[in-house]
Amino acid sequence: MFWMSFLFALCFVLIHLFSDKLLFLNNVPRSRFLSISGGIAVAYVFIHLLPDLNEHQQAVEETLTTEGLSFLESHIYLVALVGLTLFYGLERMVKVSKRKNNAAGPGKTNSGVFWIHIGSFFFYNAIIGYLLITEEFADVTGMVFYFLALAVHFIINDFSLRERHERDYDKYGRWLLSVAVLVGWVVGSLYEVKPFIVSFLTAFLAGGVILNILKEELPEERQSSFGAFLTGVASYTLLLLII
Repeated sequence: MFWMSFLFALCFVLIHLFSDKLLFLNNVPRSRFLSISGGIAVAYVFIHLLPDLNEHQQAVEETLTTEGLSFLESHIYLVALVGLTLFYGLERMVKVSKRKNNAAGPGKTNSGVFWIHIGSFFFYNAIIGYLLITEEFADVTGMVFYFLALAVHFIINDFSLRERHERDYDKYGRWLLSVAVLVGWVVGSLYEVKPFIVSFLTAFLAGGVILNILKEELPEERQSSFGAFLTGVASYTLLLLII
């Protein structure tokens, strides 16, 4: 499992470095692959990640009660809400920046917004790399499903970030996000943190995945395919329930 997690971490890196070669993703109407990928990622969050939080709830309750934070003991999903809200705020910040710059020339975010946006996704990717090795998967199949769901999610994120930041993403962003996955994996392989922290990271990731998928699927200009999205949701849900 250790070496498999390392192999998957390297595959995540390769996805970030070479996703720009998937030229068909730029199609309008929106590539069906992106909609299917979004469905797969959302299915994984609701069928696996969120239910997994219940397994950590007892440790969370014990820890928070000991530290005088018992009022939070039944609200691990608040962390997921924080993740969703944070990435929504970041998305709005990027759109406002591009709108302002459009008035003066080509629609490109300013440097400060770019680094804040990429910095947030650096943390996001580090969590994914960290959970890749610290999550207690029931077996190899569980790790494979985690990898597949997050791999297609990375492709969607790359498409979105490249569209918003253009050359800056290819020049700096994709390299930093690739490093982030490895940083998370290395930290997870060297240090063991308290179970309730893993629960919080999982919840935060779940909220982030939901927002990052829906922001790509819902805008009218995307001309997304509901049929393809539904196919991704239904097929991956069925696989998770059967295997």
